[in-house]
Amino acid sequence: MATTTDRITSVRAVRQLRRVRTFYAVAALVWAASTAWTGWQSPGSRQMWVSALLLAIFTGLLLTASLWLQRLQATAPAEPAHHAAPGRATRPRHAHA
Repeated sequence: MATTTDRITSVRAVRQLRRVRTFYAVAALVWAASTAWTGWQSPGSRQMWVSALLLAIFTGLLLTASLWLQRLQATAPAEPAHHAAPGRATRPRHAHA
């Protein structure tokens, strides 16, 4: 069984990887659009190849972050972590006459 510290660290890591994955996905889309635009305007130019290289880098980072996230979620415990008290009181309610 994982300790509470390990579980919190895992939850934080998953949350951070989700943010990073979103950033890399947006960056890959931007560089894909930039590569397409530059390829249309001046095919074979240095700008197009730099744009294609940055697209490849961000795509690789996106795939890496996605794989790490998938592995972290696969090793996460099945039961949810309870961070707060339940919303309703635990003592019995009194019937009003």
